[in-house]
Amino acid sequence: MGKSEDTLHATIIKAKLGNQMAFSTLLDTFWNDVYGFQLKRTENENDAEDITIQTFSKAFDKIKTYDPTYEFKTWLITISKNIHVDLIRQRRRNFMDSRGNNEAISKVLDDAPSAEDNLITEQNLATLLQNIKKLKPHYQEVINLRYFHELSYASIATELNEPINNIKVKLLRAKKLLAEIIRKKD
Repeated sequence: MGKSEDTLHATIIKAKLGNQMAFSTLLDTFWNDVYGFQLKRTENENDAEDITIQTFSKAFDKIKTYDPTYEFKTWLITISKNIHVDLIRQRRRNFMDSRGNNEAISKVLDDAPSAEDNLITEQNLATLLQNIKKLKPHYQEVINLRYFHELSYASIATELNEPINNIKVKLLRAKKLLAEIIRKKD
């Protein structure tokens, strides 16, 4: 085993013990690999990002089942493939179910100003909110719910009707992207 393999193995062991920094390290290390793989498969940025989030959520939830005789990246890609296949099956089922239904099904996003927009009184808060608005809407939403509404992970998961691990991964990713935006401004 090389030095980087030893470090990866140590990080995985820490993650198996529940270390949040280890999860963050694994996310940072393998995000681009999984996202790039899914982007080629789906040819859709939103689908690729959603599948990548679900991949890490499922992987972190099942990290104790990871067998170190296989490469970690291969394990992640396999999870990612399975999630993509499930998504395709689900869309086919939904399409077949909706064919008999002539009503248009749509979801409308609320573009009304948030409570935070009304609270902007200080320049630092205004700048932070401007930076947050540069994130994709689903990242904005989890940051808003976590840090401005001060909801717990469980409450956010209930509010968004998503598994708690998806919320944790989205928040990790949102914070990383926000930090990059702020760093680029400085």
